[in-house]
Amino acid sequence: MSYAWLADAVVLLHLAFVAFVVLGGLLLLRWPRAVWIHVPAALWGGWISLAGWICPLTPLENALRRAAGGRGYGGGFVEQYLIPLIYPAGLTRELQIGLGVGVLALNAALYWRLWRRSRARARGRIA
Repeated sequence: MSYAWLADAVVLLHLAFVAFVVLGGLLLLRWPRAVWIHVPAALWGGWISLAGWICPLTPLENALRRAAGGRGYGGGFVEQYLIPLIYPAGLTRELQIGLGVGVLALNAALYWRLWRRSRARARGRIA
């Protein structure tokens, strides 16, 4: 298995994780038990943005790219279309904080709605 392919797989995993952090709360409306997976992921994703840390997947991908001969991001679908989504140009610290706050606020709103829905259902069963 080539290091370049593994680096591409890490980027896809990274993109899937970011999508799950941002939109995973929507899954809870259909599958409430997903909360046990989504809460830690959302907290981690929010914390990474707020703290200015680098996700461990980023150094892993870079190490794999170097092991593949230092190849840049040019040349494939993953590099052309997915990398800019995960590593946008012009990402400032203020924007990063805003994104972290936005992710946490979106997920808090989704959890609030889920909590209210579950309470309404519980009241309906008791009455």
